[in-house]
Parts: sequence; structure tokens; C-alpha cells
Amino acid sequence: MIEKTRQLLKTRYRISDELLDLHDRVLEELAPELSYYDEIREYNQLKVTRAFHEERISDSMFSMSSGYGYGDLGRDKLDAVYARVFGAESALVRPHFVNGTHAITAALFGNLRPGDTLMTITGRPYDTLHNVIGIGSKKNVGSLMDYGVNYLEVDFKDGLPDKETIRQMLAEHDVKMVHIQRSTGYSWRPSMNLTVMADIIRFVKDQKDDIIIFVDNCYGEFIETVEPTELGADLIAGSLIKNPGGSIAPTGGYIAGRADLVEQAAYRLTVPGIGGECGSTFGVTRLMFQGFFLAPHISMEAVKGAIFCARLMEHLGYEVKPRATERRTDIIQAIRFGEPGKLIRFVKGIQYGAPVDSFVECEPWDMPGYDDQVIMASGSFIQGSSIELSCDAPIREPYIAYLQGGITFDHARTGILIAVSNTLQQE
Repeated sequence: MIEKTRQLLKTRYRISDELLDLHDRVLEELAPELSYYDEIREYNQLKVTRAFHEERISDSMFSMSSGYGYGDLGRDKLDAVYARVFGAESALVRPHFVNGTHAITAALFGNLRPGDTLMTITGRPYDTLHNVIGIGSKKNVGSLMDYGVNYLEVDFKDGLPDKETIRQMLAEHDVKMVHIQRSTGYSWRPSMNLTVMADIIRFVKDQKDDIIIFVDNCYGEFIETVEPTELGADLIAGSLIKNPGGSIAPTGGYIAGRADLVEQAAYRLTVPGIGGECGSTFGVTRLMFQGFFLAPHISMEAVKGAIFCARLMEHLGYEVKPRATERRTDIIQAIRFGEPGKLIRFVKGIQYGAPVDSFVECEPWDMPGYDDQVIMASGSFIQGSSIELSCDAPIREPYIAYLQGGITFDHARTGILIAVSNTLQQE
């Protein structure tokens, strides 16, 4: 760190010499780790560029469509680019998805019918899916269970999918779809790397070859050199205000996978019989193309920020998951604080370090879709964007903060230093 940067951090942001020295030490220690992820970024960037070339993307595809949106070439070509990159037969990429949970919900409702059984094999899904499934606090809201879809849940065993219980459940129940959540969600477990995922997909298919494997891919795109659809997953879904939007897409989500399953999801998003053939794009297509092109680079900037945060917090005596030197499969960094005060001060510090609304004092609140109060720092250019530096946490034991994002590694480090300083100054 050059002296002028150091002085600005000390005078404007009250970062101590001790913390700045630790920053420099952490960067030295992490040099081999950061280099490893640069190589993944380079490969994934070429993968995306090749898809743009093969689909002959032109600026004529960036124009606005209105009304029904019939014949929107840009929309159709964006689907094709996603399908190529993810090794899928088909994709549905739309600004009409309001978030990742919406895209996941369309995939589930589109492919499950009354009497079918959904089984998750990665423990309790992310909080916003509870009411979608029917296991949340809200009743009679049109959940899967309200429509007669059965639900089974298998937790991890020793940090890995519990194959024996999965085998037993598949033998005892006629399961139509298996749900895998790639990221940790609001839990204290490892995210599922794609080596483990490939193994469990093969295992499940060996038990029942016609079962649908669905992967919630949120936070995981471009962190490894392959995606779940290249490993046997039948369907994946995610959000464009996370990795694949590259901090440029203003909203939206995607579904990719087997063509028939994507089509069924499209019928749920719009209208049965019309699906993805309708839907104007309001002039946002260029941003969605450009964001996807930037996504391999932006996603790795976020990963570097997460690795830096992990090592810094390890030095300060906090328990983190994953550890700094563990291989990543998503952009999320969990930090266990053990009590609410420190957690809240850390999250507020991330807000203070944000480029937008840095003056705002974020507080725990009753956020829609969550059963616990949640505190969320997201001083982002796109509201709620978690590929931008952000941090959120449910206010419940053991008081874990989930940090993610950072569209530049420089800003991620600065924001994390401000958050840590804010925590330490009040201890």
C-alpha cells in the first residue's frame, strides 16, 4: 500500500496503523491464492467471449422491444449465449424475474405437479424459499405444499451429502425432483463445490435415472471452470444482480438446462402455451449482455475480497467459513461473531464503506420473505445487488454475517477495513 493511500485511510476513515500493517501482511500471504483464481477468471472470460462469437452478437441486438415482444432477437440471442456458456440445451434470461428466488420458483412450479415430491439434499434451503415450499411461517400463500406437492429434506452429514439417507429416501418415496443449493445460504456449512456436486449427481441418477436434478446456482457462477449443467444437473437458476449480471444488469434472473424443463419454467413465468416467446425487454438487453461479458472478471474480484476478509478475520481471532485457503465455489464469506453487537457493528461498517448511501445507518428489520429480522448493508448502484460489496445477517444465534460481492478488489479491501475498524473501535 503506497503511503498516500495509507494516510487517507488513517485520516478519513480512522484505520489504525496496526490494521493497515495487518492488511499488507494478509496480501503477502494470499498472493498464491489470488493467482489461482486469476487463472480461472482467464478461462471463463474466454468461454464467454467464444459464446458471443459463436452466436454472432451484434449491436443490432441491443434495441428495445415493447408490447408483446415478439421477434426480440436480442432476447433470444441472450438465451443462446447463456445456454452455450452453461453447457445447456436451452436458457431463459429475463428482466421479468424480480430476484433469484423468483427464477427458482418458476423452475420449481413449472416442473412439479400435485402429488409430485420435491426432495432437497443440502439441508434447509435459503430462507426466502421457505414460503415457496410451504415450510415458512406464512400459510395459504400458494406454496408448493398448498398445491399438493410433497416435500422431503435431507441434511448434510459431516459436511457432505448424506448418501445413505438419500438412498433410503429415494427407495421409499417417488421423488420427481432433487433440489441442491450450491451456496451456504444462512447456515454454517461448506458451500458445495462442483467435485462434490458431480459425485452426488451421479449417485442420485444411479438410484433413479429419470429424476430431475435442480441446482440453485446463486452466487456460484464463474467461480469454477464448469457449471452444474455441465456435470449432469438438469436445471439451474440464478439472479442477474449476483454474479452473471456483472454489476451491470439492472434486474432479472435466468434458468438454464434441458430444453423441455426450461420451457415448462417459461410457461410459469408468463403463460402456458406462450412461455419465452413473449416478453418485451424495455431496452435493458445491452446491459444484460455487457454484464454477462464482465461477469467472469467481476465475480473473481468478489472472490478475492472474500478471501482477504477471511484471512484478516482469522488473524483477529474470528471463526470463518470457508477459511482463506479453502477452494471456493461461490462468493460468500461467513463470519461467526457469537453475539449481536459485533455482528451489527460489522454490517454497519460495510455500509459506511459503500459508494452509495454510505451515510445511512442500517438496522435489523422485518425483511419480506424472512422469518427472522435481517440486517443488510448494500450501498450499491443496483438496489440489493450482492455482486457489489454487501453484507447481510439474520439476527439469530450464533450471529453469523454473510459478506459477498465487490466489483473491484480495491474497494472490497477498503470496505472490509472500514467494517473491521468500526467493530474494533467499539469493543
